[in-house]
Amino acid sequence: MRLFDAILDANHRAIAGDNRAGVHVADFPEELPVVALTCIDVRLNRFFPGVLGLPEEYFIWLRNAGNIITSPLSSTMRSVALACALKGGREIAIIGHTDCKVRETTVSQLIDRFKALGIERHALPENLTDYFGVFASEQQNVIRGVDFARRSPLIGPKIPVHGLMVDTATGKLDWIVNGYDALDRASVPIPASVPMPAIGVEAEELLTRASAQLSGGLKMAAEKIGDTASRVSQWASEPKPAPPPAQTPPKIPTPPPVPPPVELRRRVPVPPRIEPPPRSVSPKYRI
Repeated sequence: MRLFDAILDANHRAIAGDNRAGVHVADFPEELPVVALTCIDVRLNRFFPGVLGLPEEYFIWLRNAGNIITSPLSSTMRSVALACALKGGREIAIIGHTDCKVRETTVSQLIDRFKALGIERHALPENLTDYFGVFASEQQNVIRGVDFARRSPLIGPKIPVHGLMVDTATGKLDWIVNGYDALDRASVPIPASVPMPAIGVEAEELLTRASAQLSGGLKMAAEKIGDTASRVSQWASEPKPAPPPAQTPPKIPTPPPVPPPVELRRRVPVPPRIEPPPRSVSPKYRI
């Protein structure tokens, strides 16, 4: 049983009334301490670290409003990374809780709350949803935070990142993301690639198929590759019959010209020549 499997088992047994339920930290020397990110909700003060069944010296507690991680390199991820690098954190848990006030607050309500503090809208970041990490589901917020933490270059690849929810009424823990599953999938060896046949094997198969066609489909399994190659060479060197001459398509007779309609064949009468009138000569010049 792994550390958080034991933590949830002990938690569920304690909720059911088992007073002897607990985590034997001596069984998990390589998994402790735990780095936990939770919300700043004061109702969580009475739950941690007891809800995990861990002594305080094995619990590194980080908090922000809504246990929100906005990117793999956010300031929250800086704190998580330093908790692992400087404080020796071995496993990370992002723990949301039921009835979160951040989820219940809309962007317009957030603007009104800041305005009541004397902060106008123009002084706030343009995208309030991204900046403040406003979310609509506690579970989705935990899944998003685990994804950012897992993809962060600041977190070692062998550190599991878990996502859990705690009920603020009972203290019961439930899985949202089992970080061990992601590590197990990453450690599955990639199957070796299927070996490809050598070029000589491919050539032998091609020659075998060609010789089988030449010999009328006889089985060539017992023949040597050299004999098969000679058969192929002989077949390639034999004269091939000339292809039949291409037949000239029959000439299509040209149809006789179609005479023009009768109306167009009638001659158009030529008008008579107009003679100019004789010039009158003055008697003076008449001969």
